[in-house]
Amino acid sequence: MSIDAHGIRKVFGAFTALDGVDLHVPQGKLVAVLGPSGSGKTTLLRIIAGLEFPDPGSGRILFHGDDVTDIPAGRRRVGFVFQHYALFRHMSVLDNVAFGLRVRRRRNRPSRATILERAHRLLELVQLDGLAGRFPSQLSGGQRQRVALARALAVEPKVLLLDEPFGALDARVRKELRRWLRRFHDDIQLTTIFVTHDQEEALEIADEVVIMNQGRVEQVGTPQQVYDKPASPFVYQFLGNVNVLRAPALAGAVRRDGPAAGAVSDGRIFVRPHDIELTSHDAGGPGLSAIVRHIHAAGPHARLLLEQVQTREPVEVEISRSELSELGLRENDLVRMRLRQSHSFEEDYAI
Repeated sequence: MSIDAHGIRKVFGAFTALDGVDLHVPQGKLVAVLGPSGSGKTTLLRIIAGLEFPDPGSGRILFHGDDVTDIPAGRRRVGFVFQHYALFRHMSVLDNVAFGLRVRRRRNRPSRATILERAHRLLELVQLDGLAGRFPSQLSGGQRQRVALARALAVEPKVLLLDEPFGALDARVRKELRRWLRRFHDDIQLTTIFVTHDQEEALEIADEVVIMNQGRVEQVGTPQQVYDKPASPFVYQFLGNVNVLRAPALAGAVRRDGPAAGAVSDGRIFVRPHDIELTSHDAGGPGLSAIVRHIHAAGPHARLLLEQVQTREPVEVEISRSELSELGLRENDLVRMRLRQSHSFEEDYAI
């Protein structure tokens, strides 16, 4: 089931939540909608679900080519998973999963045996088949979210929508669950839209990433496309750490086989911390002079905060711990920085 949104606009009072949004979600894909708070991602998801409606005359929502813009949520056959589980505390895990089937009108309601069989099958699918008799208070946060997912799937939805489903969980559980969700999606192949503000989460599990900002779509692409070829300064800065350097200061970092210094004479230059190479200042050669102000070596990589000598601007650098050891760096040491790869939105170039 493919999903299309055309020209969606939504205004709340003086606040424009969505400003002419277009979106295409291919059938069977896991698509992450990523953006900061207030960018419109949850409003878009709720409009796709039928929990909200676009402003009159502003656009359409299509499910596999069929216009569902004016169809209420109960008739769209959408599975929706919220951030805070929304489980019934007085019901067992099994009853929570079966709830959506049991409240159907009699003529559409499966038999009791069919409901129980489907609920048990879904609990097995989400790896909770041994916990059917427990109550939500007896489960961990990750287990509760998987119950919520099973409940959403019980009604056999055409599409699955997840609104920051791991936002209430700690970092370790989030990482486990997002890997589990990727494997789970590969098994069921259900068209899924996943809203998150976590860049790492979106880049790790999605087939495609939709990046939103101020009610508009900034860029759509595969995780590698949006990370390696950002369409705007906002995308570049939103997807991971980045240094923004003033171009006039970079002439000393240009290698002899690189572009002429005039190519970087104006504007801003964007460079990731791991794309900066450090060498001893005494070694000479091209590079920007900088002072090591802080070294954080806990973890698999060393993160350094430098201060450019020429501009006094801070620069974050990430190198391996073995490289840090080889350079023998200490705080207040003088080093040279060379940019392996950088980006300008006037002209692409490598230094």
